[in-house]
Amino acid sequence: MKTKTYLSLSFMMFLEFFIWGVWFVGAGNYLSTLGFQGEEIGRAMSTLAWGSIIAAFFVSLIADKYFAAQKLNGILHLIAGILMFIVAQITDPTLLFWVLLLYMICYMPTIALANTIALHHTPNAGKQFPRIRVLGTIGWVFGGILISFLDLEVGPIPMIMAAGASILLGVFSFFLPNTPPQKKDSKIKFKDIIGLDALKLMKDRSFAILIVATLLISIPFAMYFQYINMSMNEAGIKNVTGLMSMGQMSEVIFMLLMPLFFVRLGIKRMLLMGMFAWVIRYVLFAFGNDAELISFFYIGIILHGICYDFFYVTAQIYVDKKAPLNLRASLQGLLTFITYGVGWLIGTNLSGWELQRSQIMEGNQVVGHNWQSVMLVPAALALIIAILFIIFFKDEKEKIKADIETII
Repeated sequence: MKTKTYLSLSFMMFLEFFIWGVWFVGAGNYLSTLGFQGEEIGRAMSTLAWGSIIAAFFVSLIADKYFAAQKLNGILHLIAGILMFIVAQITDPTLLFWVLLLYMICYMPTIALANTIALHHTPNAGKQFPRIRVLGTIGWVFGGILISFLDLEVGPIPMIMAAGASILLGVFSFFLPNTPPQKKDSKIKFKDIIGLDALKLMKDRSFAILIVATLLISIPFAMYFQYINMSMNEAGIKNVTGLMSMGQMSEVIFMLLMPLFFVRLGIKRMLLMGMFAWVIRYVLFAFGNDAELISFFYIGIILHGICYDFFYVTAQIYVDKKAPLNLRASLQGLLTFITYGVGWLIGTNLSGWELQRSQIMEGNQVVGHNWQSVMLVPAALALIIAILFIIFFKDEKEKIKADIETII
């Protein structure tokens, strides 16, 4: 790969996830300062799920067939930048939901488009793509640290920064290497879009258990971004967005350590470590404070690497090796649909209801939340999922161990 191509693709990835990370982590807390109620915050955050669901259809129907990926990426980011700038001006819950939904419909497809562009121009994807993709995580981390450093935790400025970065990436996308449509001469069938053939694998009990577990564990995953920033701010902790970027730092570290754990633990134990990490982190968040137990918050954030890598990345590897070659792409799409679509939709709405239920009122004013009660709900949910997984999932360690070792 030419150096120019590598640098342009890396910069694309950096901006792609900087846009997301710079505003999304603190969004729930910001909306609460505007006077949004718990259910209203939940609905606003659920737009990511709706955007993900619509994006799955959009990319399959349009992006793959009719447009060069870099041009479509540019158009979507330009529109998204304008919409995010409008979002930053809105204080009405209903209007914000609809404009934010339009934004997510534009932004979420760009994640898949960025991956498509990068993979198309990496001759050795196994070695070169991770080096490009890691710039996305760095972009997310940089966004969080920048917001904390500039003391912009509360307010619309992070959204305005995201809008500016989106417009910048929109313009820059037109200068990226050409990535023509991949299925220009093929017919796209509806059953391929919804992964109907892939669902046939649900006859396999272990595979079905994994899919159900992915759906259920995505509920506390969605709650994380809605709860933690707000709870730590209410606890009096400063620079929360920057502190939460430690989660993405740990994600990089544990990603590098995954090969060692795979060889020693196998699929089932890796997945269970990810599930139990969710239990532990929510218990830590439930009992943490800004005094002698402030370390509970830090440990809970750092556990993000285990929570995400050991469950979601392991699940992706399991599916890749379990599925027939012709269904691998469909099944990876199914996992994304379940995680950021259905699971996130349930999680954000459930967490909105929980926030509403746990409000501490003084007259008509919300002065805080009963965070211990709130945090123990996803902790209990993750524990139940892990126990059921232990009982019903059959570990196929020996069967796929060799395949796993070749890709890590």
